Amino acid sequence: MTHTPERAASRLAWTRQILGDATLMLEPASADASFRSYWRTHHEGRSWIVMDSPPTQENPQPWLEIGARLSAAGLHVPAVRAQDLQQGFLLIEDLGSQLYLAALDDATVDALYDDAMNALLHMQRDVDVTGMQPYDRAFLQLELEIMPEWLLGRHLGHTPTCGDWDVLEAAFTVLLHNALEQPRCFVHRDYHSRNLLVVDTDETEVPGNPGIIAPGLSSPGIIDFQGALVGPIAYDLASLLRDCYIVWDRQRVEAWAESYRLRLRDADLIDTAVDRERFLRWFDLIGLQRHIKVLGLFCRLCYRDGKQAYLDDLPRVYDYVIDVAGGYPELADFVALLQRCVGDRDLTRKLAA
Repeated sequence: MTHTPERAASRLAWTRQILGDATLMLEPASADASFRSYWRTHHEGRSWIVMDSPPTQENPQPWLEIGARLSAAGLHVPAVRAQDLQQGFLLIEDLGSQLYLAALDDATVDALYDDAMNALLHMQRDVDVTGMQPYDRAFLQLELEIMPEWLLGRHLGHTPTCGDWDVLEAAFTVLLHNALEQPRCFVHRDYHSRNLLVVDTDETEVPGNPGIIAPGLSSPGIIDFQGALVGPIAYDLASLLRDCYIVWDRQRVEAWAESYRLRLRDADLIDTAVDRERFLRWFDLIGLQRHIKVLGLFCRLCYRDGKQAYLDDLPRVYDYVIDVAGGYPELADFVALLQRCVGDRDLTRKLAA
């Protein structure tokens, strides 16, 4: 819907009207895994982003509501200059195009992740979660079940037997127990290198006050937060450090995770009794829940939504699952099941219809 000529014409007309400039144009800014799209325009020496979120497919209201919570807590999310919820158009601050993913390397990663973990602690400590939906057992279970349908069934052509389902359900029970024993807090649910931006912190527009410039909010800029829930405290950390799009060695990841445990302890967000071993289990298994879900999501994006490029990232996520689950004896049967189904298959290749 966002790419029809009629939609493009409406989007451009709305932007020209809001900014009072009949000559400005729109150019693609970034894609999204959903029906949402982003467009950049330039007006009077600065750039803006138009978020196109068709209400019948991607209601923009959650994005606005969660963004307001993050902004009120001092996090750097795009300020909103104008909105038309009926059409699904928003004119928002342009945080630039310097995604963490392109900026991360051995020389920069410690400083960038330090910024990201500072922001994450701030988010978990300070965001008001009153009235937000819980990341509960039913929701977690629903996510896990995406994998058998779309990875095993659709992508690998394997229909799980009753015995396979016993193995899957036993593994999912381990993961659900782990998720539900963790302290609850604000969970972004996609806190990773494609949703964090390195931003210029010299100045920024004051939210709710278009044109008023104040000292800049800290980097990173945070986007794609509309799916936030109240859930397990280690979830976003696992999303950041075991990123579906970039891999760091285990020793380094576990050192970052331990440094974050100490921050959580010092902020009184976890009990002092939560030692390194227990926190690492929280981190490992909630990251595993996420990656099992992603194995299914990436296949669904390919086969249902025509976004085949997501298959390119599937081997990395599969390797995470095998590596992490392989460290837990209670998940050995699950690892064996996945390895048997995948075999020597090239996961990046689409299964013929």
